[in-house]
Order: sequence, then structure tokens, then C-alpha cells
Amino acid sequence: MTDLAVYIHWPFCRSKCPYCDFNSHVRERIDEERWRNALLAELDHYAALTPGRTVTSIFFGGGTPSLMAPATAGSVLGRIGERWRVDPSTEITLEANPNSVETARFRDFRAAGVNRVSLGVQALDDAMLRFLGRAHNTKEALAALDTARKTFDRYSFDLIYARPEQTVEQWNAELDRALALAGEHLSVYQLTIEPGTAFATAHARGDLVLPDEETQAALYETTQERLSAAGLPAYEISNHARPGAECRHNLTYWRYRDYVGLGPGAHGRLTLDGRKVATRQRRAPETWVESVERTGHGTEETTALTPAEVHEERLMMGLRLTEGILLDTPLTPSRLAPLVEGGFLALAGNRLKATPAGRQRLNAVLARLIG
Repeated sequence: MTDLAVYIHWPFCRSKCPYCDFNSHVRERIDEERWRNALLAELDHYAALTPGRTVTSIFFGGGTPSLMAPATAGSVLGRIGERWRVDPSTEITLEANPNSVETARFRDFRAAGVNRVSLGVQALDDAMLRFLGRAHNTKEALAALDTARKTFDRYSFDLIYARPEQTVEQWNAELDRALALAGEHLSVYQLTIEPGTAFATAHARGDLVLPDEETQAALYETTQERLSAAGLPAYEISNHARPGAECRHNLTYWRYRDYVGLGPGAHGRLTLDGRKVATRQRRAPETWVESVERTGHGTEETTALTPAEVHEERLMMGLRLTEGILLDTPLTPSRLAPLVEGGFLALAGNRLKATPAGRQRLNAVLARLIG
């Protein structure tokens, strides 16, 4: 296994969105030179562990990595090119917010080497953007999409549905607008209540009520039908693209290939000495950067996975994909057969897929399949 993806986590945001449980933090001041040096040092650490690899995708995620200086992104990309071979067609993605301050830096990020941007639009309605805690409005989102289209080779944006009181009719109208703006890729996520978020507190108080299960199912099915009819079929539960325009970096995760995870809280999966190894970085930003300065890396844990753990992770990731997964280990018939007979999984030869009904209920399917 020689291909390698690199993920760089920038943990800082201007504000914390009420639905977000990602490792993101608000800070009044960031010592960017210190952070740049730490990222480069940790990159050197992992390059020494993975010599001779070819990098095929790079992803700046967060947090809000469009808040970093484009020069920092350029330094990281330059060091990656020094430490590994970089495929000429490598996909280099930056997550960004669609407000005017960050959009103004798109050309500089493009000059630094970024060739794909993923915009956190989330809604095309000002009231819903305020509800979701977003710092931009619809006008800014439209302007950001226009700039992204003109600046980068590829672009995508995110939407969130199943919001309180949302109807199928309302969502169809929003999808009409979204499809007129979409390029070759669109990510559409169902709103869920994550522990520890502001929405979780509001939900527990009864102040936030999601649509009922029947409405949520209708919204999901509408999403699949509309996007597929528009030439953007689902290749993963929440991700839609024209054939060939899938996010290559995320396919690395779902196809269970190797990737380095750099930055606070980042995870990685690497094949070292013939064994799959899981890495996890220290989560708190200050703890991570101090660890890098002290030891040369911010890794908190490195674990050699057992064959059973590898098998389970491959199933959990691969069944998210429409293409499914090639089985390398037989599954327990008593667990598999009821899910196939119930129409949640399909098995053809040694390729296992979740059906549309199965992908809609994947957590429950996986619980039954692997226990």
C-alpha cells in the first residue's frame, strides 16, 4: 500500500455553531507562526514513519481552516512535497465558511496550491442560517459560491436538512435553488442532536423539536430522488457527485486506505510493518502544540489493530458507500441472513452493499451485523 492521504486539522473557529460536536475552539488570538511550525514538525514526524509513499489527496479541515493564513497552507503543502512524492493529480481541499472576509482570500489559497474548496453553506434561508448559528447570510453564500466557481478547479458545498418544522415542500424549494448553484459535488446532512452541543441542551429542555420520523424519512428519500435525477447520485450516505467527481480524500476513509492525521484531535490509519495502526492526536489545541514543541509530535495514542478490529472498521466505513465493500472475511450467517432477507443488505459474490433502506438505517444495521 503506497498511496497516502494527508489530513490537516485547524481547530479554530470565529464562533461555535450550536449543532457542532467537532473539535473546534474559539480563541481571541492565535500565534500563527507557532502553529505553522508545529504542523510542519508533526508532518516531519509522520513522513519519517512512511517513507516512499505517494500522496494522492490532502484535506485542510476543522474548525475553519480558511481562517489560517494562506501562507501557512502553502508552507504545509511545500513540506508535504519535500517529504513525499505528490501525485500530479492530487486533490487538495480546503473547508471554508462563505462569509466575505474568508472568500476574499480564495485567490491566495489557490496560489498556495489548493485546488478544491468545500463551503459550509448549510442553508439557503436567512432565518435558518441564524438558527444554525452561521455567521453568513444567503447573499454572502451566493457570492462565495460564485467566487469558488471562478477560482478553484472543483468546489462543493454543504446543506443541512430535517430542521425544526421543515416540510418536504420547503425542502424541495431549497433543493431547486441548491441544484441551480451546485457544480459536480454536493453534501447534504440530516440534522442530528449531538451530545454536548447547545442544540442538545435545547432539545433536552423541549425548546428544539426535530421533524418526526416519518417526515425525516420523506426528506431523506426526496433528497436521494432529486439529486439522483439531477445527475448527482449518492456515492455515500450524505455525499452526492457526478461520476468521477467524488471527493477523493473522503473515499480514502470509506475505502479504508491509509491516511495521516495531523493537528489537534486528528485520527489516522496507517499500514506500518504490515499491520494497520490507528493514531490519535491530543485533542486540546494548547496541549497538542506544547506536545509537538516538546517531543516533535502531538500523538497521544498509537494502537496496532487486531484483524477483528480491522474487519469491523472496514465494514463500518465501506457500507457507507453505494459501491459497498469486498469482503475479506466471511460474516456470521445468522447475523447476515436476516439483514439480506429484510432488504437492508445485498450480497453478490463477495461484495456486500447496504441497500437504500439499509443506508438510511446504517447504525442499526451495523449493530445487528457486528454486534
